[in-house]
Amino acid sequence: MRILKALLSVALVADVALGSTWFSKAAYNKWHETELERWLSDHDIPYPTPADRKDLQKLVEKNWNSYVVTPYNSWDADQLSAYLKLKGIETKKSAEKNKDSLVSQVQSSWYETEDKAQSAWITVKDWILDTWTESQLKAFCDHHGIPVPQPRKRDTLLHKARESYDTVAEKAGEAAAYPGNWLYESWTESDLKEWLDTHGFPAPQPTTRDKLIASVRRNSRLAYLKMQDEAASSTASAQAAYKTLTDKLIDAWAESDLKEFCDKNGINVPHGSKVNELRALVRKHRAQILGDTVSASAASAYGAATSNAGNQYAKASDSASLAAQDAFNKAVDTWSESRLKGYLDARGIPVPHASKTDELRALVRKNAHKAATGFNAWTLDDLSYDHLKKYLEANGNAAAKKTANKAGATRDELVKAAQSAYASASKTGGTQYASATDYLASATQAAKDSIFDTWSESELKAYLDSYGVPVPQGSKIDELRAYARKQSTYFRYGTSSPTGTLFAKLSEGVAGTWEWVKDQLSIGADAAKKKSQEAADKAKEAADKAKNEL
Repeated sequence: MRILKALLSVALVADVALGSTWFSKAAYNKWHETELERWLSDHDIPYPTPADRKDLQKLVEKNWNSYVVTPYNSWDADQLSAYLKLKGIETKKSAEKNKDSLVSQVQSSWYETEDKAQSAWITVKDWILDTWTESQLKAFCDHHGIPVPQPRKRDTLLHKARESYDTVAEKAGEAAAYPGNWLYESWTESDLKEWLDTHGFPAPQPTTRDKLIASVRRNSRLAYLKMQDEAASSTASAQAAYKTLTDKLIDAWAESDLKEFCDKNGINVPHGSKVNELRALVRKHRAQILGDTVSASAASAYGAATSNAGNQYAKASDSASLAAQDAFNKAVDTWSESRLKGYLDARGIPVPHASKTDELRALVRKNAHKAATGFNAWTLDDLSYDHLKKYLEANGNAAAKKTANKAGATRDELVKAAQSAYASASKTGGTQYASATDYLASATQAAKDSIFDTWSESELKAYLDSYGVPVPQGSKIDELRAYARKQSTYFRYGTSSPTGTLFAKLSEGVAGTWEWVKDQLSIGADAAKKKSQEAADKAKEAADKAKNEL
């Protein structure tokens, strides 16, 4: 009998192990062929066409870990360091250049385990909508005729949208496990790019609506994980701050206040208890106090905020977006008329005849989240001197090649010749235009991480001058490169850089947490409100100290 039980135990363990293996692969094992192709396409993984489902599945399986379980393995040192900074992990200078060391640190502090990463893609609807704004959820529900009871708050909208997810996909005749473009039908192209800007992912350049959707879909899981992590961090900060502040308030209460508070909350006070014993008693029953009678309003608000951490994060994200938008607006305020027109031209936005500079700026701000539609003459503006010469030699007409071979030709001369040659090629079309765009694609990709590194000081100053950006006197060449990169990023992407957006969001999240804590104190116990001005001053002093510690 014992042997039989042992064999059964072994069999059960084997079943569990096999089940786990099957379960971890179940996400893409159950995907439709079009979903497998979509996932591969989203991650720029080439696949044969036509291909049978088995081959597609093997290709997804081969690349799954690299993009789903351990995506950080393909990050560069800057991305790895930025992640560790967001997690509050210090990196030694010696480790900053050692990618393996950074990868190891990121791995030990990654958002989720392999099992969670695998299982998350089995029920996509449980998280993919969480990073949407309230207005995007409203638009989704309205577009698909999903009834939402009043008041239409974010929680209700999210619940109804998630509840109707499968039904919407079914009506569209689409698969829902790895959703297609049907999920984003109610989003404009600006909505898509704004989502990427907000969550710190660069929009593909040049781009199309399909590419924007692919980028949003591909990065949705990582955005959700960041949201959860930062929301948990904000909640922990709020809890710590609230505990500290209530301690200080309790210290400020007089004996009569403490007795009144205990009486209202049903706390038995031994006869003859001294003030310090009363304070200890109140602290001992803190959990009970925060859930009953006098403190019920504060506890209820606190519970709502912690249970709906996603909402708090969404607000912080909105604030971060506003901060990024403000920074972009300030940059645009310095731009020259030609730069403003160039920004609009790169996005295919018609410029009304005889538009004034202020009108152009307003139009640029309106299109802050619109992605560039493709390569254009302005793309050449960021190319190095050598790349410009090569472009003219390979794609220019006789006049352009003459400029390229001219001894002592300035960079400005090369830019103008290249822009003229590109404009001519774009009008002509055909192989000439294809050759020009192919060159730009390879040149911009090659220069992505080293843009401006080879530029001279005079070239950098001339570049900044074209934007109308004043160069601080005595600026070093590295500072000039940083100024140039900043303007180039705004010109190409609209809002701030991905890393900048993330750090802005984190900062805004902490600030938002503190404001929330202060709000909770204002609806605290009645006894606290009766304190004298002296006690209020003490509480304020304690609050300021806690704020500084945050």
